[in-house]
Amino acid sequence: MAAHTDNAVLIGAPMELVWEMTNDVAAWPSLFSEYASAEILEQTGDTVRFRLTMHPDPVGNAWSWVSERIVCPRTRTVRAHRIETGWFEYMQILWSYRQAPDGVELRWIQDFAMKPDAPLDDAEMTARINTNTALQQARIKRLVETRAAELVGRQAP
Repeated sequence: MAAHTDNAVLIGAPMELVWEMTNDVAAWPSLFSEYASAEILEQTGDTVRFRLTMHPDPVGNAWSWVSERIVCPRTRTVRAHRIETGWFEYMQILWSYRQAPDGVELRWIQDFAMKPDAPLDDAEMTARINTNTALQQARIKRLVETRAAELVGRQAP
């Protein structure tokens, strides 16, 4: 089986700010509420390999994995996949950024499949990802828009 999620948020901020803040992987623990740490393992050109570690779950497990992202500033897209797949057979992610009249649409598309022995099946993980993505995208929207307003405030006469 395979699963697919597709979620977007409109961020009322300039493209460059949205792009820079959301692609600064080292700063993700401040941008995302779920990550305790983001360790850059290797960066070459537009490719970054990194380890993400989540905050401990209620049982005390701090889930961690290695992913790789390739940014394409020209097309305003980012492709990512997990190197250490954990409970996933595979996880592929596409982030796209589209200029809209009122800001930037940030869209996350995830294609994945869970391993047969995973504690969640594809449908359960789809629901979990969709729920959490809405929370994370709302947080990112708030943080980026707040930063944009601070920058505008500095430019005021």
